[in-house]
Amino acid sequence: MNIQIRPFTDSDTQEAIKIWNRIVEDGEAFPQLDCLTLENGASFFKEQSFTGIAYDTETSEVAGLYILHPNNIGRCGHLCNASYAVKYGLRGMHIGEKLVAHCLKKGRELGFRVLQFNAVVRSNTPALRLYEKLGFVRLGMIPGGFLMKDGSYEDIFLFYHTL
Repeated sequence: MNIQIRPFTDSDTQEAIKIWNRIVEDGEAFPQLDCLTLENGASFFKEQSFTGIAYDTETSEVAGLYILHPNNIGRCGHLCNASYAVKYGLRGMHIGEKLVAHCLKKGRELGFRVLQFNAVVRSNTPALRLYEKLGFVRLGMIPGGFLMKDGSYEDIFLFYHTL
């Protein structure tokens, strides 16, 4: 598998929605409650500052994606935020690491100065390990900051990385 990352195109919509919605439905990492639809999915991905698609150059299979956008406005508009999604069944193959590394470069290219994560769920240990490996700084914890699908509350961590 040879993974490269390219900008989102309309032809990615259906597969990107499928990958994104699987994480929303799992209810363990993304804050969204509602899944994307064919009607709103393409516009959701296009409205981001950048949506990157990870794909296998040998098969053209979409393996994952990330969205990058401002974390705030005005005097804090130089802070960006991102979300990453790797296709179920392809996790653990360092695709997430490639997505995050690409996102750090893209954020810098777009003029952002800091990438901030507002809510990394404590039980998402692969993400926690990856962010620390890539030099993100853990700012602190919000006890019970994430509502899990089962109705329980999980702690979340805040991270940042200077671009």
